[in-house]
Parts: sequence; C-alpha cells; structure tokens
Amino acid sequence: MGAGGNMSTPTTKNEQKKNHLQRVPSSKPPFTLGDVKKAIPPHCFQRSLIRSFSYLIQDLILVSIFYYIANTYFHLLPSPLTYLAWPAYWIAQGCVSTGIWVIGHECGHHGFSDYQWVDDTVGLIFHSALLTPYFAWKHSHRRHHANTGSLENDEVYIPRFKSKLRWYYKYLNNPLGRVFVLAFTLTFAWPLYLMFNISGKKYERFTCHYDPNSPLYSNRERMQIYISDAGVIATTYVLYRLAMTQGLTWVLCIYGVPLLIVNGFIVLITLMHHTHASLPHYDSSEWDYLRGALATVDRDYGILNKVFHNVTDTHVLHHIFSYISHYHAMEATNAIKPLLGDYYQVDDTPIIKAMWRDTKECIYVEKDEGSQGRGVYWYKNKL
Repeated sequence: MGAGGNMSTPTTKNEQKKNHLQRVPSSKPPFTLGDVKKAIPPHCFQRSLIRSFSYLIQDLILVSIFYYIANTYFHLLPSPLTYLAWPAYWIAQGCVSTGIWVIGHECGHHGFSDYQWVDDTVGLIFHSALLTPYFAWKHSHRRHHANTGSLENDEVYIPRFKSKLRWYYKYLNNPLGRVFVLAFTLTFAWPLYLMFNISGKKYERFTCHYDPNSPLYSNRERMQIYISDAGVIATTYVLYRLAMTQGLTWVLCIYGVPLLIVNGFIVLITLMHHTHASLPHYDSSEWDYLRGALATVDRDYGILNKVFHNVTDTHVLHHIFSYISHYHAMEATNAIKPLLGDYYQVDDTPIIKAMWRDTKECIYVEKDEGSQGRGVYWYKNKL
C-alpha cells in the first residue's frame, strides 16, 4: 500500500526535485478563483449519471464477490489457511468499501449527478450502510470546505496552539507514544468525532452529529438529521437481526472488521490531507477561501488511489471545486498545476512513512518569529 511515485499521473521533474517539506507560499496568490476555473476544461464540470453509477456498480460487484467467497468457501479451508484468508478478505473488502464511502461523499458534494435528489438518495443509502449519518456529515463537511485552514472557523482538524497542549503530550512525543496515538486515532477517531465532535470545532454546548438540535446545523437542516439517524438505526437493526440469526462472530467477520478498516481509512485520508509541515493555517486577519483551499496536500496511496476513486491524489482540486466528479479530477488537477505553481503541494512519500513523519513533525502551530503580526501559523514540534 502507498508505494511512492505511483500516483495516477507521473510527477514532473520539477515536482520530483521539490522538497516535500518546503513551505508553500502563504501570501495572497496572484491568481483568482475565476482564473483557476478558466484553466479547467469545461467538460470536467459535467456530471454523468450513467458513468457515476458504473463506478458504484463496479464496487458493489467486487463487494458481492468478496462476500460470496468468504461466506461460501472459507469454512471449508483447513485451519491454518483461514488465518490468511480472513485478513485478506478484511483488507480487500475494507478497501473497496472505502471506495463506496467515497462515492457517498461525492454525493454529498453534488458531484454524482445533475439531480440533487439522486445524489442524496444514493448517498443516504450507502453512507447509512456504512453507519455514517449522511446528511449530518454532509452539512458539517460543507462547513469544513467553506472554512478550510481557518483557525477560528474550520470544522475539523484544527491544530492546537503550543499553549493549549495537554500535559500528557510530552509523554507521547516518542516512538511508542506515536504508535499508541496512531492506533487509537485510526480505530476510534471517526466514531468519537461523530458522537462527541472530538477533534472538531469547539462549540459552547454539547455537539453531536446525531443530534438534530446540535449547533452544527441550521434550522432548515434539522429535519434531514432525523433522516440520517433513521438510516443508521435501520442498518443497526439489520445487523442486530443478522447477529441473531447468523451469530455475532459472523457479523463481525463479514461486516465489522471491514467497517473498522473503512473508518480507519476515512481518518487517515482526511488527516493526511490537512496535516503537513509545509501547509499554513490562518487566523481571521489573513484567511480567505482560496488560500484556505490551497492549504491541503495531494498524497500517494499507490494502487489505492484508483480504489479510492482518486480522492487521495486530487484533494487540492477537490477543495477548490468540490463538485467535480472524481473521474474528471485528475484531468482537472493536471490542468491547474501550471497556474497554481508553488501554491500546489503534492507529497508522494509512501503513505506509512509520511504518516509516521507528519505525526512526529506536526504537533502544534505557531507564528514564526519576526512575522510582524501576520496571522499565518505553521506546524512545529519542539516541546
């Protein structure tokens, strides 16, 4: 997984020579959002219902094949082979199911089709099947896109200031501590975020994605939160009935472990897009939409770039124009690279190595000395 250099389009010589940790410019760019849009071929903004469904059906076929093989043949294998077969199933099923989750995420951005009701129906069905509250996350995620890189208003992955670090951080700033933090984060961060807004924007009262009265939502959005909750409850009930008829172990092996892998990838992908020593964060004196959108990084997950429908290696574009369908994202990314220049950041470091490096280097943010009051903050790690 994450073999460096296997991104969907080969990097240029200039990108290969670039130091991945070299800071991107934080000043106002010499181009506008309109300039970026003009650089993208017009057909990249066109959504095809048939083409979008073809990717979803392809993923569903793979999920069905994996399920059929596991449910039909694994119990016939001699004992030693089952210890190899089940992990292979979990990884394959978890990766493809992450691709389905990404398509649901695309529905939330109205990037699946020209019909909002189709996007919301597809997104609700398949996010609910993966225990994600579709409308709830759609609305909070939209606010993240509208405020990316803002220290005051971003919805998630808001870095801490050094003065706000908890007392135990100095005890976790070592290899063993990082292993513990990464294991905990990849396993529990997604459900904790949905239930308790852990790592999310701080509100004055309890915040939960399942609560229709949460400060995350406007009054016109609250009814949709009930629909999201109903979708998750329906899936939970189906799982309960399956556990009663097939057994809890069967449900955990067929569904539970792959879901943990999906949850882990959701956290890993989003964390790695917004955690990088080269990326600035801004306070209200400096932040604007375009600079915030550019404060993201494209990553390389090797063959998984395709499995995840290129959400991993076209994320900068996604933050500028989130409604572009994934099958146009690579072409659009290549079209805007010359215009963005140094404002475009890509890091093709193998993802495991990058994860270890960036969790070590990116602990808190602060201004550079001598920054003369500019509201630009950079990741640091000196405790």
